[in-house]
Amino acid sequence: MNFEFSDDLMQLRDQARRYLAEHCTSKHVRAVLEGEKSYDGALWQGMADMGWLGAAIGEEYGGAGLGHEGLCVLAEEIGRAAAPVPFSSSIYLAAEAVMIAGSEEQKRRLLRGFAAGMHIGTLAWAEGSGNPRVGAFTPRLAGGKLSGVKWPVPDGGSADLCVVAAQNEAGQPILVLADLRAGGVTRTMLETVDPARPQARLVFDGCAAEQLGAAGEGFALLERVLNRAAVLIAFEQIGGASVCLEMATAYAQERYAFGRPIGGYQAIKHKLADVYIANELARSNAYFGAWALQTDAAELPLAAASARVSACEAYHLASKENIQTHGGMGFTWAADCHLYYRRSKLLGLTIGSAGFWKNRVVDALQTSNAA
Repeated sequence: MNFEFSDDLMQLRDQARRYLAEHCTSKHVRAVLEGEKSYDGALWQGMADMGWLGAAIGEEYGGAGLGHEGLCVLAEEIGRAAAPVPFSSSIYLAAEAVMIAGSEEQKRRLLRGFAAGMHIGTLAWAEGSGNPRVGAFTPRLAGGKLSGVKWPVPDGGSADLCVVAAQNEAGQPILVLADLRAGGVTRTMLETVDPARPQARLVFDGCAAEQLGAAGEGFALLERVLNRAAVLIAFEQIGGASVCLEMATAYAQERYAFGRPIGGYQAIKHKLADVYIANELARSNAYFGAWALQTDAAELPLAAASARVSACEAYHLASKENIQTHGGMGFTWAADCHLYYRRSKLLGLTIGSAGFWKNRVVDALQTSNAA
């Protein structure tokens, strides 16, 4: 049994890593983190030009048709670079929602724009703290107009299209696509741990919107979107965790204390060994998720939840121990350790907490055992 990606996808990985090594260094990340821009526009356009944004979008809709395995490969490299672009919100969330719930007309009208980078999309499911749950969607769609409040919304300040978990006039849960360029929306930027991936509070007041999918199926459709996003974000987290381990290992080999590299001491060896084990466990679960996502297998809910939980834990451990290994230097602004620690904390909450996804692992196992 082959547990590796195909040769073509490995070449895509190498290409992506070379491109990001040149166009998305820590200086590029810091420029967004410390500046006024919400994302790196040149990097975003470069990704669109190379077809990355349309990797999982079919060729009939203007995409590259690489499938979700190709998108998983790109997600890992984007995570390695901690890229300051709205890739996850636009591609993993908004575009996937359109592919899952959109009509044929909506797909043909919208997906080409996502693939070309003409649209920046996002998903608004949260209304303050808490996890996704049935009956928690208060915005209402009436007469093609959406009213209500959602926050935090990832990349909500730069998005022009937003998939919103809402309800119709009958109180049924639905997904709607709101055009944030049409007016009727007030955006307020929020302070977060990772300003390179900004969050916003959106107040809809008669914003033009259209329904995605059937009435009453909003929460089920949202769950499908989140399952797909969980796998893709897991690959981003694995990419970041891998870099943290590489950074910590390199520093442990070059930093001397009492006449020997600190990597020679058991306290450091054991820390890095723990990170390696957590990373490999997360990678194996993510590969299971990639298979389930690519084949649309019945095991996707379990695979997605397993990948999500293990990737959250691995990235948090790796980013924390990277700082610890760097000692006093690791806590400073000058070191790059905090870039990955920030991203690990943000990604750990962006589609629901680890506790929420642990419960989904249990639910999926119970469903599987009962079958």
